[in-house]
Amino acid sequence: MVGKNEGGSGGEKSLDLFLKIGLDERTAKNTVANNKVTANLTAVIHEAAVTDGCDRTVGNLLYTVATKFPTNALVHRPTLLKYIISSKIKTPAQLEAAFSFLAATASDNFKADDFEAACGVGVEVSLDDIEHAVDEIFEENKAVIVEQRYRTNVGELFGYVRKKQPWADPKIVKQIIDTKLYALLGERTAADNEKPTKKKKEKPVKAEDKAVVEETAPAKPSEEEINPFSIFPSPEQNFKVTGGKVFTRFPPEPNGYLHIGHAKAMHVDFGLAKERGGCCYLRYDDTNPEAEKKEYIDHIEEIVGWMGWEPFKITYSSDYFQELYELAVELIRRGHAYVDHQKPDEIKEYREKKMNSPWRERPIEESLKLFDDMKHGLIEEGKATLRMKQDMQSDNFNMYDLIAYRIKFTPHPHAGDKWCIYPSYDYAHCIVDSLENITHSLCTLEFETRRASYYWLLDALSLYQPYVWEYSRLNVSNTVMSKRKLNRLVTEKWVDGWDDPRLMTLAGLRRRGVTATSINAFVRGIGITRSDSSLIRLERLEYHIREELNKTAPRTMVVLNPIKVVITNMEASVMDLDAKKWPDAPADDASSFYKLFDILPCSCKIPFSKVVYIEKSDFRMKDSKDYYGLAPGKSVLLRYAFPIKCTEVILGDDNETILEIHAEYDPSKKSKPKGVLHWVSESSLGVEPLKVEVRLFEKLFISENPAELDDWLGDLNPHSKEVITDAYAVPSLKNAAIGDTFQFERLGYFVVDKDSSAEKLVFNRTVTLR
Repeated sequence: MVGKNEGGSGGEKSLDLFLKIGLDERTAKNTVANNKVTANLTAVIHEAAVTDGCDRTVGNLLYTVATKFPTNALVHRPTLLKYIISSKIKTPAQLEAAFSFLAATASDNFKADDFEAACGVGVEVSLDDIEHAVDEIFEENKAVIVEQRYRTNVGELFGYVRKKQPWADPKIVKQIIDTKLYALLGERTAADNEKPTKKKKEKPVKAEDKAVVEETAPAKPSEEEINPFSIFPSPEQNFKVTGGKVFTRFPPEPNGYLHIGHAKAMHVDFGLAKERGGCCYLRYDDTNPEAEKKEYIDHIEEIVGWMGWEPFKITYSSDYFQELYELAVELIRRGHAYVDHQKPDEIKEYREKKMNSPWRERPIEESLKLFDDMKHGLIEEGKATLRMKQDMQSDNFNMYDLIAYRIKFTPHPHAGDKWCIYPSYDYAHCIVDSLENITHSLCTLEFETRRASYYWLLDALSLYQPYVWEYSRLNVSNTVMSKRKLNRLVTEKWVDGWDDPRLMTLAGLRRRGVTATSINAFVRGIGITRSDSSLIRLERLEYHIREELNKTAPRTMVVLNPIKVVITNMEASVMDLDAKKWPDAPADDASSFYKLFDILPCSCKIPFSKVVYIEKSDFRMKDSKDYYGLAPGKSVLLRYAFPIKCTEVILGDDNETILEIHAEYDPSKKSKPKGVLHWVSESSLGVEPLKVEVRLFEKLFISENPAELDDWLGDLNPHSKEVITDAYAVPSLKNAAIGDTFQFERLGYFVVDKDSSAEKLVFNRTVTLR
């Protein structure tokens, strides 16, 4: 941790103290620079007795107290801090309410009950509660939202939800509103991004001038919306070489697993070739033997197939090593390359100063001899490179005599140990494009400045020149997609391998239960543009995942954190209940239903017994008007079963721990409770339900754009993975196979993980229901 020198200055001590309570480094440093805030925050930390540290949520609340607490209520500050430390006040909304209450309360007139009521202490707002409130707001305002589309005042919607659920987490509210908007309106259109034009006041129309007003027809979708590949030209010069056929290539470097950004590249490269009736190569850009592995090569080929693409041909840049070498010799002969002996730091310095290398003008024959020595291993690694003689005075940094070849005494995973010199990306990429007669060389915008070098080299060698076009790379929120960063996460074991379900690698997404269909729908919906500044919210991908799984994942029931409910007015009898696999399943189709319990090879089947289990979060000791779960004296409906009413709660010795709930069921189903709960029953008297492990995943990073942070690893979400080892499931799940997907009712979509065994199934949550 930064600044742990207790013997240092007061600023260092304060910085250390502020970091301990979870402030990010930038906020902590800015605070130290402000003497007044530093004094206030230091006092608050000591007053709260958290000088040894606390979690980030508490720390952020303490920071708010230090900066915004009303000065006329300082006498109440110790009381407020106790509520914060004990997590009775845990959201910004509660803290704002506390400030308002305390500012209006005299020092001797503080009443805990009134304070707690005003601040929502003890009120738990579930995800279902928030979703219900948002659904109501959307239903009430649907006509306006549909009319205004993405010009809808989201802040106003937020305010309506705040009135209904004042203690809801604002981040979750915002996420649900955004998701609901996207589900209702779909993709943004060009019209959504246009500024509204002010309507001029029209003069009254005379009766005799009135005409029939024709209704304006809806705007037709643009050609790009219908066919995203229409933006690419048909270069006649290239077609003369290929006979009019489109040739593209998907050229990943085999130095790691592919991520969702590569899904967009596949969509562009394979998609254009498919749309134009052409061919797309899968080409491994394997010019760096130190970073490449057979594991990565095998993974890439397999994942390309999983994504639904079929290469015209699989090639390797290393297939062309001989041609590349011969062309390098020709480049030297033409006076466009030279052997250089500068060290990397010297090359960097000279390029920054636009200075020529001391060896730039050496004789051609000398460079030919030295390059041959390099090829035969006669020069030590790092002692020589072959550099292209480009333009050291150019405004483009990528024209400053780029390296074409370097010495590496490393065997190649595909070419073996034949070579000890290897071409650079800048040298090999464009030449292999040319050798394979690529018509459209498509890449992301960070390569745009390399276009000059690309064409310079092909022109210098008099080679066929593909058409080059750059598009924006895919940036998704709350993750990193740099292979270097992904490699650190994997090798330093911040995650559980390249296929960790929290990663945006395609292997990780697949293991999480995401389908190739939904990924392709996502990247197609984004489009192919040159706008490189947009960050695509993760919720947009989740929308496409839900759209797919809602149609393909059968419903079932699992209880994650079970609490026992004993139905006291029910005998030990058998009730065999059916449940729909699909919401709109026809009642007369037997295949549309799943048995809540297996048909066991015995005469006793207990589909619904007097002992059932519900979620702990679905029970409260205190009921409230906006709560839909079970509470003493209250009824709920058990999904596909019967209404039950809580009659008694059995507590432990501490008089707080709930051991079990007693309830009575209504066999007539005449009562109509508003709450509907999922549940799991004992399969037979005294026998526990099927135990399964469930893994819940959240965003891997807290910040929307962690790649911009200096300490991006410090932004990892400590709660990105939660493992529930003893969830209860309906027995019909026991035959589920690895890769099977389900909707756990009220919980989300889940997939059977590869860690499953005959003894215990393991499920990964793919995405929540909303």
